Amino acid sequence: MPAARDAKEWAASGGLHGIGDSLYTPFSGADGDDIDFDAYRALVRYCVGDLGHAMLWLTSGIAEWWSLTIDERKQLLEVAVAEARAVAPDTVIQACTSAASAKDCLELTQHAEAHGADICYLQTPPMEVHGGEGVLRFFEYVADRTDIALGLFNSGSSGYALTPEEVARIANEIPAVCAMKEGMMEAWRSKAAHALAPELVIWECDYIVYKAGWLQQGIVGPGQLGTAGYLYETPENPMLTNYWNLVWEGRLAEAIAYNLEMGIDRISEEVGGWFTRYPGRPDYFTHWGEAFRCAASVIGLPVGDYPHSRPPQAILPEAAKEQIRKTFENAGLAQQLTGA
Repeated sequence: MPAARDAKEWAASGGLHGIGDSLYTPFSGADGDDIDFDAYRALVRYCVGDLGHAMLWLTSGIAEWWSLTIDERKQLLEVAVAEARAVAPDTVIQACTSAASAKDCLELTQHAEAHGADICYLQTPPMEVHGGEGVLRFFEYVADRTDIALGLFNSGSSGYALTPEEVARIANEIPAVCAMKEGMMEAWRSKAAHALAPELVIWECDYIVYKAGWLQQGIVGPGQLGTAGYLYETPENPMLTNYWNLVWEGRLAEAIAYNLEMGIDRISEEVGGWFTRYPGRPDYFTHWGEAFRCAASVIGLPVGDYPHSRPPQAILPEAAKEQIRKTFENAGLAQQLTGA
């Protein structure tokens, strides 16, 4: 785990590398009030053991952090760290410690630091935030009281998007801030932020930039900061890993051809917007947790005995479940996994 003063050097030297899996929360019991920790342990082992993915991304959007208690989020982190370290000791642990108050965020960040996380990401606060100045104060409050690498998570689900200038100010004024997940799907933001804060390691959620050579140009980094990579391959068919290895090696023409051959991009196209869109609020970006768990269950991963999300998310329609099921069947990924 790098200290805050070493964060930028750690990130620049390859501390953030490879596929980083954002884990869903397996709910159980009446109304999903409990968590199936056995299922969660199995998911961790599957990601870092069976698939060999290098990083985990914990208690973030796919995990539906807004529906979890502080104690639940702490326990999820502790379980994931212990399980991952037992299977793959070098796993990079990324913890999302976003919360509705700076004090709760600080408590979660201090807990993650004490229990073996490598870096904590603070999503742009999803409440009445006073722009970049307010986000800067939020980061300063946490950074002044911790000694761990920190990252930005600029997400449309927050309701406020940091400008590249605001991102750069936070990164340049706070030594611990070394990375950013740019989730707005507007690639110009990453390019502009890199120009203003070149030490910041950026993961751009618009994958087209990797095919365009932005990694080789140094604009984005080689680490996936929070994706659901475990949905797009199996140990028997590691097509996502194969594809990204080609990208990271700079063999872009081969990567593009392989992607087309294996139909990797087609999976997201066929799923449609169910992972990140709620039809009743079409202009809003969300992480629909039940949709991710639905896909995981088709693959054969354990998701707990309560398939739905906790409030404030809605129930996934049957049409969505059918579309997701057909997508993963068509991709040849629907199966019963053993040993997960």
